[in-house]
Amino acid sequence: MHQVFQRKQAPQTTGLAVRRWAHFYDAAVNLVSWGKEQDIRAATIELANLQLGDKVIEVGCGTGSLAIAVKKQVGLTGQVVGIDASPEMIDVAQRKASQTGIDVTFQLGLIEDIPFGDQTFDVVLSSMMFHHLPGDELKRRGFAEMFRVLKPGGRLLIVDVEPPTNPLHRILYPILLVHFWVGTNLKAYKPLLENVGFTKIEVGKTRYGGLSFIRGSAN
Repeated sequence: MHQVFQRKQAPQTTGLAVRRWAHFYDAAVNLVSWGKEQDIRAATIELANLQLGDKVIEVGCGTGSLAIAVKKQVGLTGQVVGIDASPEMIDVAQRKASQTGIDVTFQLGLIEDIPFGDQTFDVVLSSMMFHHLPGDELKRRGFAEMFRVLKPGGRLLIVDVEPPTNPLHRILYPILLVHFWVGTNLKAYKPLLENVGFTKIEVGKTRYGGLSFIRGSAN
């Protein structure tokens, strides 16, 4: 069974933890994604090339929807952990896991101080979280931690929003939700990933406008 989350004080981070509107987060994501949230999760799982039995951590798991979907993909022999800096997000994620009976562990944790040992996971995921991180130094520390907890040959996948090119979307995104109007440039992450040891780095667009990915290997 999934572990019971013990509520603690939020850890201190220089990132922009989303806390106060955790209970409205899913509705907001569904609105901004034009009702395609489940499809986007499926596309993310496909990009991650998950295998049965994989041990996976999602960094910045939010309300847990992706982590729960990932657990279904890796099967009974797989293990999925979600960490987030927001106790409110973890509360919602833990409740979802309890309601669905899906065995996923959710706990407080920071990308710059991932609370697991070296070479623990086969896959590290992050979805629509990196735009919360101000400055290259925090991102570099986060990438170094992601590399540290990956097994040799483990995989990293980051999916995040980039400014839309469609003129209508450029108008509606900041109106619908300012939180999603960001200037993320995943191509700029490539040298940071290389500097901490990642190889086979690939940057591309998903099939959903405004969403891109970067992935690499801990070889």
